[in-house]
Parts: sequence; C-alpha cells; structure tokens
Amino acid sequence: MRTLLSSLLHLFYPHTCDGCGNDLTRSEEVLCLHCKQQLPYTRFQYHAGNPVEKIFWGRVDVRHAMAAYYYKKTSLLQSLIHQFKYHNRKDIALYLGRQTGNILLQCEWLHEISCIIPVPLNSSRERRRGYNQATLLANGISSVIKKPVISHVLTRENYLSSQTKKNRELRWENVEAAFSLKHAADIRDKHVLLVDDVITTGATTEACCQALRQEKTEISICSLAYASH
Repeated sequence: MRTLLSSLLHLFYPHTCDGCGNDLTRSEEVLCLHCKQQLPYTRFQYHAGNPVEKIFWGRVDVRHAMAAYYYKKTSLLQSLIHQFKYHNRKDIALYLGRQTGNILLQCEWLHEISCIIPVPLNSSRERRRGYNQATLLANGISSVIKKPVISHVLTRENYLSSQTKKNRELRWENVEAAFSLKHAADIRDKHVLLVDDVITTGATTEACCQALRQEKTEISICSLAYASH
C-alpha cells in the first residue's frame, strides 16, 4: 500500500517526499530530511569483521565488504527498493547510490578501489525492465567517489528463477554457474568494488566473486542493504 501511495503521489506531485508525502525543499530530493534520517544506517563502514564481511568468510576471498542500510520488510527502504526495481523509479536508485557513495567516503580502504562493477541482470530481464538497478546504484556511487563503472565485463549467462524465497543452499545452486567474464583484461590486476542492491545469503555475490577471481582481481563488496536473519 505504501508503494502504491508513494507512486501516485510522485506521479501527481513530483516534488513530494517518497516517504511521507510532504513537500520537498529545494535542497532535498526523493526524501525529506526527516525521512532520510529514519533510514536504518548500519555503520558497517567503520567496522572490519562486520556482518556482511562475515557472510563470505571461508567462502570467497574478499578484501572488504559493507552495506549502507539494514533491509526490513514493510519498511521505508523496502518501499524505495520496490519502486526502483519494479516501478521505473530510476531517480530513487541514483539517489540511494549517491547516499551510499557518501557513506563509502568514510571507509579507510576506499583509496584501494580502482573501479566499480554492478552485479548484472540476465539480459532478457534487463530488456523487460529497461535497466539494471545495480548499474543505477553503481552510477550514483560513482558520481560521489569518482571511480569508473565497468558494466561490460561481468555477464549473467542464464535465466534464473527469483532468489527471494530460497534458502542459502538453493540460492547457491541457482547461481553457481550463472556468471562469466568478457573483456576480462579490462579488470586484470585491479581492485574492484562489486555493487548490488540487497545482500541476504550472499550467494549471488559469491558467484560473481568466483568469476571475477579468474583475473586475479582484488574484490570488495558494497550493497545498498543487508537483510539480516
């Protein structure tokens, strides 16, 4: 219901907050200051061994990992993610990407990053949607941290069923051989920042890392949100 109301408000009143519906000031976009402050920041950028890093311990070699926000059902953040994934609200993805970029500026390790790679969508799904939400997030991040986005290297090979209701084992079986590299020399010996919207079990991200590791890349991970169990 919140998503529907927010979409209708934005359609007829494009300068209103997507959280509460109040008018935005000239210095605000997407969310008013009050709603922006209500987003559940993780502060993982300050902590080595944070919950996102721990997901990948013993599974894949990752230098650093973090998520900007906690993901919770029926929350404002879930509504925003739903809108940019399914209701063509590219502006929300770019906005949240910029907010994530501002959080990344607080990471001591940011200077190590050479480029940003978004987790790819299957090509047929991207054609239907018209865009890859992870690429939009990556573009928003890039505009803040001034690192280039390289979206042509990591590709998704096959159509995958939705990960939403799968456990960790089924998620891994669903994505294990889903990703491959093209023009791999473009990232050889680089330190890449892999970007996605929501990390739950980390299966999709891990599969991407396995493909990227073929080129001796260093990998760090940044997700917009972390869905804790």
